[in-house]
Amino acid sequence: MGSRDDDSQSTEGQGYAADINSIREAQARIAPYVHKTPILSSTSIDAIAGKQLFFKCECFQKAGAFKIRGASNSIFALDDNQASKGVVTHSSGNHAAAVALAAKLRGIPAYIVIPKNAPACKVDNVKRYGGRVIWSDANMESRESIARRVQEETGAVLVHPFNDKYTISGQGTVSLELLEQVPEIDTIVVPISGGGLISGVALAAKAINPSIRILAAEPKGANDSAQSKAAGRIIKLATTDTIADGLRAFLGDLTWPVVRDLVDDIIVVDDNAIVDAMKMCYETLKVAVEPSGAIGLAAVLSDEFKQSSAYHESSKIGIIVSGGNVDLRLLWDSLYK
Repeated sequence: MGSRDDDSQSTEGQGYAADINSIREAQARIAPYVHKTPILSSTSIDAIAGKQLFFKCECFQKAGAFKIRGASNSIFALDDNQASKGVVTHSSGNHAAAVALAAKLRGIPAYIVIPKNAPACKVDNVKRYGGRVIWSDANMESRESIARRVQEETGAVLVHPFNDKYTISGQGTVSLELLEQVPEIDTIVVPISGGGLISGVALAAKAINPSIRILAAEPKGANDSAQSKAAGRIIKLATTDTIADGLRAFLGDLTWPVVRDLVDDIIVVDDNAIVDAMKMCYETLKVAVEPSGAIGLAAVLSDEFKQSSAYHESSKIGIIVSGGNVDLRLLWDSLYK
C-alpha cells in the first residue's frame, strides 16, 4: 500500500501537524503550479458590513478553488518512487479536481473516489484533468473504504483532503499571500469543514501576527465544528444538510487541535444567509462563488457576528472566498426555456 515516510504525520513546533516553516516550504514548492490570487473589495459591501472587507479570491485559483495548494504540495513532495504508482483520494469535488490536476502536472495517475451526490460540475473538472473516477456511496465510510481498496490494489499514495501535514501546509499559503497583500488585516474569516484550510491559515497567520483573530464560518446543517468546540472534543454528525456541498466533512485528529487552540470563534449561518451572500458576490463583487466560498461573507453579515465582541474589535477583515465551482446548469436551463 502506498504511503509516505513515517514523518509525514508527525507534529512539529507546538505539537501541530504543520508550522510556519512547513507552510513557507510549501509556498516555495507550489509556486510554479498555483496562482497568486487577487484581493477584491467593495465600498458598497463595506457599508453594509460596517467594516473594511478584503476578499481573498481563491475562486480564481487553478481548478477553481484553494485545494490545488494542498494537493500540489502533497504531490510534488513525493519522491519519484512514491509518485510512480500514482495518487488516490476521496472527495466531493474541489479536492478531487485539484488532485487530478496536480497529478497531471506531475505526470502520474490519479484515482479519484467521488460520492454519487457530488455536483456534476465538480465531477466534470476531475475528468477534464484526466482523473480516473471511481464512484462511492454518499457517506464517509464508503469513500474511505473504497479509497483504501484502490491503495491496496495500485500502491498509490493517499492524498488526504485535509488531515495531512502537506495538505494543511499547502492551504496555509493562502494566509501568507493574504497578509503579504494586506498586512494590516486584524481578522480572517475562513470556511470550516475538515479543517485543512483553517488550520493552515491559523498556523501561518498567528505565527506572523499572534494577535490576529481567526474566525470560522460553518453551515447550520453541518455544524459539527461548533459542537466540537463547545464539547472540547471531535463531534461527528449522523447526517449533514446544507447547500454548501464543500463543507460536509468532519474534523480530523490533526486539524482538531489547531481548531481547538487557535480558532477564536465559529460563526454558524443558515443556508438562506449563504444564498444571500452568494447573490451579493454575483451582483456586487461580480464574482462567481460557490456556497462554501460565500459563507465567510454570510458570517460577517450575520447578527451573531455583529453582536459579538469580535465585531467591535475588528476593523479590517480578510474573507477567504474558497472556491467558485458552482453548478450553473439550472440557471442556463431556465434562461433557455
